[in-house]
Amino acid sequence: DFISSRATYFKSPHGLGNARGACGYGDHGRTIYGGSVAAVSKLYRDGIGCGACYQVRCKIPGICSEDGDTVVAVDYGQGGDKGTDFILSERAFSRLAASPDDAHELFAQGVVDVEFRRVPCRYGSNLLLAIREQSRRPGYLALLPIYQPDNYDIVGIDYYQDKEEEWKHMRKPYGAVWDVENPPPGDLMVKI
Repeated sequence: DFISSRATYFKSPHGLGNARGACGYGDHGRTIYGGSVAAVSKLYRDGIGCGACYQVRCKIPGICSEDGDTVVAVDYGQGGDKGTDFILSERAFSRLAASPDDAHELFAQGVVDVEFRRVPCRYGSNLLLAIREQSRRPGYLALLPIYQPDNYDIVGIDYYQDKEEEWKHMRKPYGAVWDVENPPPGDLMVKI
């Protein structure tokens, strides 16, 4: 079930993710899963891959841990090395190693062969829809699904308002963000 690939890492304060990631998670994208986050290339799939979880393990005998680490896709990124599907946070990259001393060896290599597979996300929380800060402006509503469970991709969000008496599709402008211009006033129901 594992797919061969390559992984590298990016430097950031405290070894966490990037708050400006392409998925739109903001600060949540830096710290989710204890900072085990990744920028992905072909797995990004125009933002549909945002929030997906992957078990990633490196393949250097004697240096890499057997289980590797589970990471959450929170950003888009391409490694400089051909075939690099994952750019991991420093924290996630170090968790690929069997020991802290082995982590130094992985960081020295910079890019390592890995294998990965999609795994269910386990948050201990239900799916939430966060209202994006941009929704403060009149006539605009933007939602961001977080704590995406299991192995599901979110490919659409519809909203319903009693006055309109019909479901309408929200637009996906970027990453994992879904929005609507001029939403009807009052309570809305959404379905994913």
